[in-house]
Amino acid sequence: MASKYFSVFSLALLVLLSLLFAHSVSGADTKKKSPVQFLKHLQGCHKGDKVQGILELKKYLQRFGYLDYKNAKNGTHENDDEFDELLESAIRTYQLNFHVKSSGVLDWKTLSKMAMPRCGVADIVNGTNWMKKTHHHHASGSPFHTVSHYSFFEGTPRWPASQTSLTYAFLPGTVGDAIGPVARAFETWQANTHFRFSRVEDSTNADIKIGFASGDHGDGSTFDGPGGILAHAFAPTNGRLHFDADERWAVGAVPGASDLETVALHEIGHLLGLGHSEVEGAIMWPSITIGSTKGLHGDDIEGIRALYNV
Repeated sequence: MASKYFSVFSLALLVLLSLLFAHSVSGADTKKKSPVQFLKHLQGCHKGDKVQGILELKKYLQRFGYLDYKNAKNGTHENDDEFDELLESAIRTYQLNFHVKSSGVLDWKTLSKMAMPRCGVADIVNGTNWMKKTHHHHASGSPFHTVSHYSFFEGTPRWPASQTSLTYAFLPGTVGDAIGPVARAFETWQANTHFRFSRVEDSTNADIKIGFASGDHGDGSTFDGPGGILAHAFAPTNGRLHFDADERWAVGAVPGASDLETVALHEIGHLLGLGHSEVEGAIMWPSITIGSTKGLHGDDIEGIRALYNV
């Protein structure tokens, strides 16, 4: 790549990566490298380049649904570091979803979005870009259409009308500090929906099961160590919510750590049937800012009410 790409922006990206991940590791995890370390080398990359780290970028974009070589006519570059047309197209879509100029070039803004820790649930499923699938509906008491930016899972799964009281339980091994923040997240959703949530001790028959896990934990969605994916949850009525145990978790806004309540709010949205939103202020936005807290947004509440027609 031309030397101009190793500019002040490259330095800024390195600083961002170090800030995001230097403090997000605890105890035994200090030797684990960040899952998005590869981004450091990609400033300014574009179609035609061949740079170490592009293969990892392809895997990143495949994981979240942006890149699909299996259904492509030309999948010859799936397992190499070549920046091909499919990758350029995937980056353009990613840039549209994350409100960055859709150039197909890996600029500073795009890389900084990718460096942010996020939810493990994909933004695009089977080729459908749910973050751009807007829902038109009549606002209450108004004849005018409003356009919202929330989304649902493929097939619009939801809890049956007969099941508005849901139980949740923490799996064995959950640290006590996590229970309060997650319970508060359920209370917030309860205050804004027709659902009632109650905690039970025995997870065997609970509607929702919550736990912490590392790496490959048997659900087909592997965690990636400190940074990267923070948590994931499944669509109704699966009821599983998993936090990555390798993260540095906190209660409230703590520098270098992720707020448990904020991440729980996001994942409970998935448990109830919401997909990712393209509204950055919404709790269902895919990324989470380290060291900060966030609450429900009007878009989240509109989405859940539209999903359940309440």
